[in-house]
Amino acid sequence: MLKGVQRFFGFDPGDEDDPQDALMRPASPPQTSFRVGEKLSIKGEITGEGDLELAGRFEGVINVNGRVVVGDRAEVDADITASTIVVGGKVRGNLNAAGRVEILPQGILTGNLKTGSFAAADGALVKGEIVVERGIRTKIEGVSAP
Repeated sequence: MLKGVQRFFGFDPGDEDDPQDALMRPASPPQTSFRVGEKLSIKGEITGEGDLELAGRFEGVINVNGRVVVGDRAEVDADITASTIVVGGKVRGNLNAAGRVEILPQGILTGNLKTGSFAAADGALVKGEIVVERGIRTKIEGVSAP
């Protein structure tokens, strides 16, 4: 137990194979995330690594290596490239996801989408072309997503 506490505070590199000591290691820091609130309206470009939640209005381009969630009251006029995209509000633009795109029951997408996996709930509206390809990759300014 003492070794685990010492390792936790960085005093002892210890034995990496001991499963008891693995419980004492600090958790990795949470992934960076950003939220656009319901009463906010933003125009521009968002790029980088991390998760993004849109609850207000956004117009521009989104290019992130992470998860993008469009809230049920959000209105988005943007092309979105991300690892995973969840649409609960209104999106006008093209979506490109390396992983999965989900359209929730109240979600509306007007635009084309290209993804590795796609799901639309009952009640969702999609107007555009849908392309599902296994193993697609998204390119994010110098960072490629799996």
